[in-house]
Amino acid sequence: MRYPSPVGALIVLLAVLAGCSRQSTEHAEDAKLARIYDTEWKWRTDQQPDGEDGVRPISDHLPRVDPATQRMRLNYWEGVRRKLAGIHRAELSPVEQVNYDVYSAQIAVLVANQRFRDFEAPANADTTFWTDIGYTARRQFRTLEDYRRWIAQMQDIPRYFHEQMAEMRAGLKRGFTPPQVTMQGRDASLTAVTEAAPEASLLYTPFLERMPGVPKERQAELKAAAVKTIREVVQPAYQEMLTFMREEYVPGMRTTLAAQALPDGKAFYRAKILEFTTLDMDPAEIHSLGEAEVRRLHGEMLTAMRETGFQGDFPAFLKFLRSDPRFYVKTPEELLRRAAWIAKRFDGKVSQYFGYLPRARFAIKSVPDDMAPFYTAGRGGAGVYLLNTYDLPSRPLYNLTALTLHESAPGHAFQMPIAMEHKDQPEFRQLTYISAYGEGWALYCELLGLEMGMYDSAYDRFGMLGYQIWRAARLVVDTGIHSQGWTREQALDYFRKYTALPEREINTEIDRYIAWPGQALSYYLGERAIIEGRARAEKALGERFNIRAFHDTVLSLGSVPLPVLKTRIDTFIDDAGRGPYPDME
Repeated sequence: MRYPSPVGALIVLLAVLAGCSRQSTEHAEDAKLARIYDTEWKWRTDQQPDGEDGVRPISDHLPRVDPATQRMRLNYWEGVRRKLAGIHRAELSPVEQVNYDVYSAQIAVLVANQRFRDFEAPANADTTFWTDIGYTARRQFRTLEDYRRWIAQMQDIPRYFHEQMAEMRAGLKRGFTPPQVTMQGRDASLTAVTEAAPEASLLYTPFLERMPGVPKERQAELKAAAVKTIREVVQPAYQEMLTFMREEYVPGMRTTLAAQALPDGKAFYRAKILEFTTLDMDPAEIHSLGEAEVRRLHGEMLTAMRETGFQGDFPAFLKFLRSDPRFYVKTPEELLRRAAWIAKRFDGKVSQYFGYLPRARFAIKSVPDDMAPFYTAGRGGAGVYLLNTYDLPSRPLYNLTALTLHESAPGHAFQMPIAMEHKDQPEFRQLTYISAYGEGWALYCELLGLEMGMYDSAYDRFGMLGYQIWRAARLVVDTGIHSQGWTREQALDYFRKYTALPEREINTEIDRYIAWPGQALSYYLGERAIIEGRARAEKALGERFNIRAFHDTVLSLGSVPLPVLKTRIDTFIDDAGRGPYPDME
């Protein structure tokens, strides 16, 4: 055995001690960060019971939204931000560096939303606080306590509505409201509750189905309590809200459209771009990118149109698509069945493109009647793909494959459950949703359908391209409305000219972009980040590139800002294309 010299031994000892010191510092800084995010996450979930994740138990109350609570939240998150400033990122382990990057971006958004007082406009053309309550009613109830808590939550609605109305009045006073034009007729989701018999109310939904975990002798008691609560507590509260909306709020809303017309509007819109895209981009840059992508995709749509054999021009082809009965079903059940068949076809291809598969299943259901007239064509998430079966002449079949890949598997109903299954990651990564990542992934899945052979005809490929150009056109329309003074009619005309969407959907979508600044930008910019990352990986790795390992790498992150995604793909390349689950590749 050869012994090192005294000098050599000293060098080895110093190296070992340095390594131990680094590990000790790293461990201490990791623990410091974990204490911050674990404490804040528990506090955050206590602030927002019944989150959209659908994982937490049914709550017995609704959140507090009064001014004192909102000030307290701002102070708390600003305090968290100061604590994060004291973390030395370079001293964190690689895993915790990623957690730091994801978490600090989340806190920055929460602080910005409180500072701009987003809570003073809690209802818009796309989403309202009262329809959010309905999402809880459609959750799976499993125990006697779930039903008891739901009844208690309904009893809390009057207090919650009064606090929301007070915030909305504060927004009215300073001109911070959605544009008036976008809220016309949006009270149908209120009248659906006020005008229905209690047993027919959306909020009674949990009691219409089987009640597992509840003794039969208790079921009648709970149903009676629910009916009494809906009749005596819920319906009067919804009627008060309906009167407020019709007589006070909508008449007093602003008549401008642009986010930049709001108080501190330019900074507000820029903050929304950062929130939804996770990129600090100038609106003019986004607008130009959108115009270029619309031109490119329009050329591809013309090619697909010619492949169908159609002899006319593009406007004539759109008219043909919107009127020919072969592209439409006659019953909601047929549309649901066709979507289910598309989802099952993907199941037959999934192992070629993904190694890690989620354990969770998802249902395919119609959008509830109270929401359907103003709802998008479909939305997916953990456990459910909601398909809009309202106004079937506005639901063309040539769009259905792209829509289903986006909203079900391998899109939202695939990505979200995988994020929840990564129990080695903190809950703030498992259970939160970043639009640029989630919507970018789902839009990428539409394009992936080409590789998977999911589009059977030139019409289906045209529909997929129509969905791609729809998201590219959003870059133009969102920035046009909110930073360049576009009118609603300009936005409608642009969509009519370049997209194949039905007229009903065009109107619904434009009102959504007007009322929800920045959110529409997340889809195309997110997809673009994944496509560019994949292109870099394919070029660098050549024959070593494995599509399953790449997809597993992207999905293993949960939901992260786009710069974090880019860094992870770069690491994937540096690791010779080795994914997070080598045994599945």
